[in-house]
Amino acid sequence: MDLEGLRERYGSSVVGALGVLWGKSRERAGGTTSLLMGHLLDTAAVGELLWDGLLAPSTRSAVDVVAGGPGRGRGLFAWLCGIHDWGKATPAHQRLWAEGACAVQVSGLTWVEAAAVAGARKQRRWRHDWAGGLLARELLASAGWAAEHVDWVWPLVAGHHGAFPSLRDVQEPNTAKGQLRGRGAWREVQQVVLDAFTHEMGLGSPGDLQPVVVPSRALQLQLSGLVVMADWIASDERFFTGLDDLRQVSGDTSRGRAAAAWTALGLERGWGALPLLGPETFGDRFGYGPRPSQAMVVAAARAMGGPGLMVVEAPMGEGKTEAAQAASEVLAARFGADGVFVGMPSQATSDPMFTRTRRWLEAIAPDLASRVVLLHGKRAFNQEWKALLENAGAGAEQAFAGVDEFGMDEDPYGLVHEGCGEAERKAPAEWFLGPKRGLLAPFVVGTVDQLLYAATRTRHVMLRMAGLAGKVVVLDEVHACDVYMSQFLAEALRWLGQAGVPVIVLSATLAPAQRQALFESYLAGAASKEELQVQVPAPDGYPGVTASWLSASGEARFHTDATHSWRPDLPVEVRVMAEAVAGARSSREERRRLQMEADAGVGALLADELADGGTALVIRNSVARAQSLYEELRGRFGEGEVRLLHARFTVARRADVTEECLRLLGPRTPRHPGERLILVATQLAEQSFDVDADLLVTDLAPADLLLQRIGRLHRHEGTVRPARLRTPKVFVTGFQPREGGEPAFVFASEGIYGRHLLLRTAAVLPGEGRGWSVPSDVPHLVGRVYEGEASLLPATWREAAEVAAREQHDRDRARAANAAKFVLTAHGEHERRTLAGLHYGGSTTGGDEEALQAAVRDGDESVEVVLVVQDESGGVFRTLAGRALSVNGDVAPDLLEEVLGSTVRLPARLTEFALQLKPLPGWHGHPWLRRSRALVLDTARRARLGDVTVSYDDQFGLRQG
Repeated sequence: MDLEGLRERYGSSVVGALGVLWGKSRERAGGTTSLLMGHLLDTAAVGELLWDGLLAPSTRSAVDVVAGGPGRGRGLFAWLCGIHDWGKATPAHQRLWAEGACAVQVSGLTWVEAAAVAGARKQRRWRHDWAGGLLARELLASAGWAAEHVDWVWPLVAGHHGAFPSLRDVQEPNTAKGQLRGRGAWREVQQVVLDAFTHEMGLGSPGDLQPVVVPSRALQLQLSGLVVMADWIASDERFFTGLDDLRQVSGDTSRGRAAAAWTALGLERGWGALPLLGPETFGDRFGYGPRPSQAMVVAAARAMGGPGLMVVEAPMGEGKTEAAQAASEVLAARFGADGVFVGMPSQATSDPMFTRTRRWLEAIAPDLASRVVLLHGKRAFNQEWKALLENAGAGAEQAFAGVDEFGMDEDPYGLVHEGCGEAERKAPAEWFLGPKRGLLAPFVVGTVDQLLYAATRTRHVMLRMAGLAGKVVVLDEVHACDVYMSQFLAEALRWLGQAGVPVIVLSATLAPAQRQALFESYLAGAASKEELQVQVPAPDGYPGVTASWLSASGEARFHTDATHSWRPDLPVEVRVMAEAVAGARSSREERRRLQMEADAGVGALLADELADGGTALVIRNSVARAQSLYEELRGRFGEGEVRLLHARFTVARRADVTEECLRLLGPRTPRHPGERLILVATQLAEQSFDVDADLLVTDLAPADLLLQRIGRLHRHEGTVRPARLRTPKVFVTGFQPREGGEPAFVFASEGIYGRHLLLRTAAVLPGEGRGWSVPSDVPHLVGRVYEGEASLLPATWREAAEVAAREQHDRDRARAANAAKFVLTAHGEHERRTLAGLHYGGSTTGGDEEALQAAVRDGDESVEVVLVVQDESGGVFRTLAGRALSVNGDVAPDLLEEVLGSTVRLPARLTEFALQLKPLPGWHGHPWLRRSRALVLDTARRARLGDVTVSYDDQFGLRQG
């Protein structure tokens, strides 16, 4: 900086103070003190590069409007990034590092330590971030800013460490008596820090930067996340080592440092400005011309008058994924999105979608496939993801150490310390793989939980919103969200609607009330209203599409269309296979006897139906029922003809079994006459699971889920099937019809789904010798079950059904109220204008994935453990495969994957005991294992948890008793 010019402008004493105010200590800045002015300029320079190289066109346009017109947004954005640490120009910060504090006091900036300590004791959170909020409120107003703009800017400064305080919070504690905020000469220096920084960036004076439009809260939240991103990058000491001489600090110096960091980190945007999809492009992307439903969806994207919500309802196997991908291109081209987030119902469904998304993007441009991030807690076991990391260049393993996405690094910035991007990367930039940063990558495939997390009252939630804004969001199988999860989905849609993010929702079995709720949430957000009552039209057919957006006058506009499926209807025979159900007072022995009888009945049925060969899928509603049936079928048919798939295998074993099942029952595997294969599975096989079975046996489930299961039946054309199985057949079991009364359901099913929906689904099952026409009957069946008409039920069921409906209503209301404690915006606060106090007024949850998942999925908390083996003598620990660790459990690098692959989730009833488990002694310093709980098995692979014995083997997985 030009010291002489600064002295002429501000005086020698003030310039002397600028030369000692520190932003980062020597220990955190590469060995040299980092002056505060240098860090502000560094962060602003990073902000300029974010604007030029990462922000979506839609975001840049929105900020331009706020700043006063085209070309004005860049300066305002960079300036907002830079002033984030303005509050460090206060005693609240300068007193924290003894060496720096001494230099500051020598310069003439002093404070009374006793008063500062008293203030800090009263409000320990009153640190530089909150101090910066106070400075912004006072000094921007002095610069002539209107109150409405001061009000939205100060929370961005005060909240840059992850949580937005209230206006009351940023007031200095009265016990500090001005000694945390600073008195006397401090006030002049704080003003000069702002003025000199603004001038050095070439932006004139702070008064010149006053916005002209108050941004929406969604845009404020996005800006806040981008400010945090700029701060984190500019805090990486590899590229921004300290500068302790004010003469070395300048805007040009910071821009040079930022450019070098940007290149080394390998940060890249998405697809940039896409051309509008032409009629022939669909075939180029996917290798075939669009089916009628796919053409309908693309046409709807073209017809939308603004960014909005599109709901696509189409049968399983219709090609909804490709339709959504093509529509995403259209919406991105029209509304300035620069990437996509694809949210799937589970980790298991995310993995194949990751492959499909990379293939699609590669067809757009070969280098885009390398920018896709897989975002879920078990991605380390996805073979394609692992291959990407192996090709990522030197140091990639260290850079991806935050693979679990949440809380893996004690560094508050989550910064990696070794390994940078190389010029010819084949994997996403490592920066995006650190904690809390995954959604900021241009293309992301993950569980829907990642979207729901953006609707929770959690620290750094702004990073998640910054990652979603500027993309097209695609959500698959949203009907799988229950009433609890739907509260977070509704909140997320509100924020996305206000942010102008195009959203595509896919479902094969969406209830009418769900469709209505989705549009009401999105449109209320778009209108910045607490509630918005709209009449959502239903498409006049199936497959169908409904799209909505707000007109320029703020009115909701709709587009609906329907067409015919590309495949003819399947006439599906639906038969009831009654199962004797244990009563509430039945003994354990009686329950076991009835279960064995039910298993034997299924075994006999399959022996008869598969006499000439063929494939069968059996879906049970609980792991225990699946394991019990597998034991029966393995004894009857042999291990070679039966597979078992459920969630209580280790993650490595589950990945292997899933891959094998998809291969054996997939469309490209030839089937030979007389061969037989049976897959026994839980709900993992219910949706987004591309298998083709000749025969289905399933426990009763609510109609939408039952139809999803039927979607695995006769899924692909051209599959060779035995003559007796050429007509699709489904046997529905897991309940006991009763003469003159309502049916009884197995305990597991009733516990998961409740009696209300099971009763209504049982009522729509066809009579003997009848069936369903799929997909034509799907909307009608789902509508009848979920619309709640009492006339659906036989008269002899209605009294029990009324009780079940009341119980369900009370349960749903309680679950919705429980979710409200964690939802980002409290009811009644959606029309607020700023982010002040956003994190206050309800419960907050931790930032690690277990805590977040527990918040958005409302089940009894379950715990993951890592299985290891130790003999009775207490010798060395071993992996499940028998490979030695050490007496302390130390893990050699070549065994790490095997140990991590032995992770398994315990049943919720064992949580109390599982929480007492600890890491092995040798794991405490390990970045991936230090928070893992070890469950030590004996040589028979058994362990005791409380009064329960658990065992593990690769055939059955984890078993109790």
